[in-house]
Parts: sequence; structure tokens; C-alpha cells
Amino acid sequence: MLGDSPDKAKQNTALVMQIETRLAQASWTAVERRDPYKLKHKMNLEELKKLAPNFDWQLFFSKLEAPNFEVVNVSAPQFFQELNRLLKSEPLDNWKNYLRFHLTNSYSPYLSDNFVQESFDFYSKYLRGAKEIRPRWKRCVQYADSDLGEALGQEYVRRVFSPELKQSTSDIVQRVEEQMEIRINQLAWMSPQTKQQASVKLHGIRNKIGYPDKWRDYSSVTITPDDFAGNVRNAIVFESHRDFNKIGQPVDHGEWDLTPPTVDADYNPQLNDINFPAGVLQPPLYDAKMDDAPNYGNTGSTIGHELTHAFDDEGRQFDAKGNLRDWWTKEDADKFKERAQCVSDQYAKYVVVDQIHINSKLTLGEDVADLGGLILAYLAWKDATKDKHLEAIDGLTPDQRYFVGFGQWDCGEIRPQQARDWAMTNPHSPSEYRINGVVVNMPEFAEAFSCKAGQPMVKPKEKVCKIW
Repeated sequence: MLGDSPDKAKQNTALVMQIETRLAQASWTAVERRDPYKLKHKMNLEELKKLAPNFDWQLFFSKLEAPNFEVVNVSAPQFFQELNRLLKSEPLDNWKNYLRFHLTNSYSPYLSDNFVQESFDFYSKYLRGAKEIRPRWKRCVQYADSDLGEALGQEYVRRVFSPELKQSTSDIVQRVEEQMEIRINQLAWMSPQTKQQASVKLHGIRNKIGYPDKWRDYSSVTITPDDFAGNVRNAIVFESHRDFNKIGQPVDHGEWDLTPPTVDADYNPQLNDINFPAGVLQPPLYDAKMDDAPNYGNTGSTIGHELTHAFDDEGRQFDAKGNLRDWWTKEDADKFKERAQCVSDQYAKYVVVDQIHINSKLTLGEDVADLGGLILAYLAWKDATKDKHLEAIDGLTPDQRYFVGFGQWDCGEIRPQQARDWAMTNPHSPSEYRINGVVVNMPEFAEAFSCKAGQPMVKPKEKVCKIW
């Protein structure tokens, strides 16, 4: 498609794969990247030059128009050492071919139809099993959201996210956090010293709900109706410069890394904040017209999930200010690891597809957060409704509605190809295990549905995983 003969294209493909394979072998695995200490290698510019002298770092940062800086963090030194070796061993023409491929490949969704189709055929159809490309309008909305998300987000919030909805969500967040503090204080396995530090971290969490307090200014981005690829490039350049301009400046704790229409939520350990965009606070996930039970089971558990990330196997290593610092006593850390191992052992037995099992070392943080989130939301719901007389609705008791709400949170279906891909790359377990794998550790679920000992959704009491 780039004008090469078939033989030349095949030869160039082999050269790209040769370089990619070498770089991949020098990279951290997905599991290794979950260890923040593996990713912490601060050095100055001179040390960086010594690490990879065959790359002109001074010229690179100059061309990027990056502000002056003294310290940089190199997350994977061995990667740049391998890059340094390849820069010397691979001929210049091979690098030109490599960069030519990556430039075209990265822009392929924004080029003419033949490039768009080729990108879909490999990445979506071949790798993930998709049958047909999404309608053009849906792709355009996706690009507007990813490139100009807070411009689109302003209109989205105006239409769907009322101040009342923000307040009701804030109330759930507050109640879930109150239960987290109660749980911390009640933990029999944690020492008073670590409890005090955990409480400091909990109170230091910033809650971001719906949308940013200050909207991003896109006025410097040139957008024209007849240059789609150019519009994408201009948006990328804008974001790059916006990021570079943060160098040497105080951290902006009001910044969001998710756009308002996003149907997702996250916790940022380095900022110690949780983010709930307006998009994830809409039906069928959160419905203000519904009773509390399914809303707490669904959205409440998501809130608890993100809160628990501050104390999962990765997030627990950061302190209240987002610094990578060990605030645990050794004994408490060992007890945490022992309890987390229970979760890891459970999920390692689940089959994703064919004979492929969950890589529970990769999914551990999410699995721990799923369990903690559902427990915290359940306690928060019970507290919020303790003075109310709750009745069955649609033939389901309040407790049953809570767990059905949780089950509906992750309704989904994926093709086998996508399942294989995610088994290697996704830190989340498959949907059915994010539900069934959690509720088997909650005796309240078995009680709500009158499950009996020995049935599939009932664990022996001594094997129930308990952390938070």
C-alpha cells in the first residue's frame, strides 16, 4: 500500500518484526510493570546520555520543544540499552523503514478507506474477532472524545449531568469512604501504626465527580473540515505541548485523565485521587429513578472498587501525597500479601478460553478492588437505608436487588479472539469472574439467594478471601 513491490514489502515486514522483537524482549512484562519500584529510575540528562549514547537526547528534547529539566525517570533502562545497541547494529535504511511503518500504521485509521479497512482487518477482525467495522459516525464521536474530550464533554455534561446527579453521587462516595475508615479501624490483622497511616491516606484522597472544575482550552488547536488526519495531528501536538509545559510547574490536582463522556472510572496512585466521569454515572449503570439497592450494587461497588485501589497490592505502596513510600510495618505487609494470595490463587483457577487461565498476577489489583468495592458498597447501602422500610420489588428482595445490580454492572460478551488477547494484556478478569469470583467471597450473597453449602456459588467458610 506504500508503493513497495510484494517482495520488498515482505522484506521490510521482516525488518520491522526483527527490531520490534528485540525491543519487546528488552521490555518489562505486563506483570513486571505493576511493580512501581521496577519503574523508578531517576537520572539526570548526562546519566541518560551514558545509558544510551547512540541516541541524540539533546537534539530529541530540543525538537520536542521541551522546557529545561534536571531529572528524568527512565521506567525501563534495559529497553534503552537495547535500543542503543540496535541503533549501532541496524543500518540507517532499516530505521527509516521501521519509522515509515509506524508513522503509517499509527495514522491508518485516519487515512483513506483502504488504510482504514486494513487497520480494521488486522487489529479488530484478525486479533479480536470483530465481524464488521463500526459505523463512521461512531468512530467520529470516538475521535472527538479522544482528541477534544473536554470540548465534547462540556456539551455532554450540559445535556445529561445535573447538579442533583452530582450531589447524589457525592453522597454515595462519602458513605463508601466512611465505611472504609470503619473497616480499617476494625481490621484485626493490621497494627495501630499502619492503621493510622492508612487513615491519613484515606482522608487525603481527592474525589473528582462528573467533570473538571476548569475546562481545557482548545482555542490554539486548528481544526478544519477538509483535513481529518491534519486535525488529529494538531490535537496530538497540542496535548504533547500541554504535557511538556507541566515540567517544572506545581502538580495540577484539578486535571482529569478521563473525559466526561467516558464510561469508566479510575484511581491515580500518584495523585491519590479517584475519578468518576459523567459517562459512568448514567443508566443502565446509575439510574436516579431506581431504588438505592441496585444503584449501590452497581455504581456504589464501582466507587468502592476505585477507593480500594488506593490499598490494593500496587496502590498501597504510595502514600497520601502520591509518593512511592513504604508506610507499612513489615508484619502488616506480610499479612496483606497472605490475604491477597488467597484472591490470586482463586482467580488462577478460572479458565478464560480454551485452556488459557487467568494470569492472576496481572489481574490481582483489579480482583482485590472488585472484592473490596462490593463489600464497602454493601455496608454503605445498609447504613444509608438503616432507617427505611425496604420492600421487595419485581419479586426480588432488597438484598437480591443489590446483588443483581452488581451483576448488571459488568454484563458483556466477547469473542474468543478478544478473550485470548485480554488474557495476556488486560489487568481485569473476564466479566463473569469479576462478578461470580467476588460474590462467592460474600456470605451475604449466599444468604440473599438461599444458596446451600456445596453449591457452586458457596465457598467453605475457611476458604473465603478477606482483606478489607
